[in-house]
Order: sequence, then structure tokens, then C-alpha cells
Amino acid sequence: QTSTTMAGTTIMMNGLPGAMGQEISAACLRRGLKLAPFALTGAGQPAEFTVEGNKVRLFAPDAREELAAQALAAYPTPGSLVCIDFTHPTAVNDNVDWYVKHGLPFVMGTTGGDREKLQRTIEAGSTFCVIAPNMAKQIVALQATLERMAADFPGSFSGYTLSVQESHQSTKADTSGTAKAIAAHLATLTGEPFPEERIERVRDPAAQLAGGGASHLGVSPVPEDCLNGHAFHTYSLHSQDGKVEFQFRHNVQGRATYAEGTADAVIFLASRIAANDTRRVFNMIDVLRAGALN
Repeated sequence: QTSTTMAGTTIMMNGLPGAMGQEISAACLRRGLKLAPFALTGAGQPAEFTVEGNKVRLFAPDAREELAAQALAAYPTPGSLVCIDFTHPTAVNDNVDWYVKHGLPFVMGTTGGDREKLQRTIEAGSTFCVIAPNMAKQIVALQATLERMAADFPGSFSGYTLSVQESHQSTKADTSGTAKAIAAHLATLTGEPFPEERIERVRDPAAQLAGGGASHLGVSPVPEDCLNGHAFHTYSLHSQDGKVEFQFRHNVQGRATYAEGTADAVIFLASRIAANDTRRVFNMIDVLRAGALN
């Protein structure tokens, strides 16, 4: 089923010429998926971009209806085209409206936007999609474990203080969706609310290079060659007397692990479409549980 699905699936990489779009395109091509010759991009971007020898015509937001017509004409079979969205937080909701309007299956890796509105949009439609704040399978597994732990043992860290720091390349415009999700699970363990505003965003290169220092607080030092592409997160729980500390860290250099996970999500979603699954909306935990990971 998987190999047959892969052979017939093409991706529309929305977010080119961004670095994440390039990395994902290359990963999908390595996995045997095909790259559509057109994609959605942001305003002010070039009209064309080449990835691994594949020329892609890029459509600005005001030309998205023309793009939809071309996509539906070129790939009329359900599941033959899957959109991947790594664009910008400000584009999330408009893009989801567009995918649902035209029945274009999609994998949403872009964080930010109005997530409640996004959820209402996809629930009102019938478009197949995978939506996740993180595409790295090991981090997804950690997130699922902490979610289960919070459900089974709420308040088990009562009296502990939670702190969260996340460091990403300076071009990342929003707070990490993964940090928000994991912080919510850890807050359930403490029994205290942890608003998003308390997540410390580290975007200054000097602070990223220095890291938390000898205190072991804050993010780990970021290698200089990864300043333009990394995700370093630290979650700390401290007892009231300061004598007990628990930490969870996940530090990712580069973008390759996210790209491979996105390719996994595309293959999984295409298989669900081929099976005419009655369920339409999935996340990366569903992909993980299905064993659809390379």
C-alpha cells in the first residue's frame, strides 16, 4: 500500500523558496514522491524556483485561485496531490480556508495563526489533513508520553515551578508550537496555569551561542553553524525549596529531521485518502501510532 501510494503521490510545496520548503522538497524526492511544478508562496517572492532540478512556478496569494484551478486539473484523482504548508504564521488561516474550499489535502507544519479558527474550518469541511506543531518523530513521541503522563498523574508536581525556554533562528516569527504544547502538559502536572507569555523566546544570536551557562538553566549553547536553523528547547521543574530539579531538553540542529517527518506525514495521509478513511483530520501522533515513519 505504501509503495503504491508513494508512486502516485505528488506534493505541492507551499513555502518555497524558504529553507524549510527546500529541505522538505529534497526529502520527499529522496523518498520517491514527486514535486508539483507549481506552488503557493508569499508576496514579493520570485516567480519561479528550482529544487533538485525541478522547476516550480510560484503563485503569490492574490493568484491562489488560478493555482487551485491548475492543481485540480493536473491532479484530479483524490490523494494524487498533497499540499505541504511551511509558510508564515500570518498566512495560516487564509491557506487553510483555501485548502478546504478546494478539497486539497494538506500537511500543515506552519505554526501560529488563529488555531481555534483553523480547527473550526477543518471541522466544517471534509478535507484530509495532518496538522502538527512538530514533525520530528522523536519529539512527537516525547510529547505523546508527557500528554499521557499529565492525564494519568495530574498535580503530581504540585508545588513545583515550571520554566520554558525555546531558541530558534532569528527569522522564526512566533513562539514554538511544540513549546506551547509540551508546556501545557507539564503545567497539568504542576496544577498551575502556564500562559504562553511565560515561554522565553531566545532569538538573539549572542544569547544563543552562550546558552544557559554553568547554571544549566535556559537553552543549551547553539553551535555557530546552526544559528540559521535550529530548535533548542529546555523545560525545567523546580521544587519550592530549590533542592529538586527536573529537566527535559530536545535540541535539534538543522532541519533534516523535520523534513523526513513531513515526508512520513504525506505518505500516511495519502494512504488514508486511498483507504477512504472516514476520519479526515490527523496529527503526527496518529502518524507515529500507525508506524508510518521511515
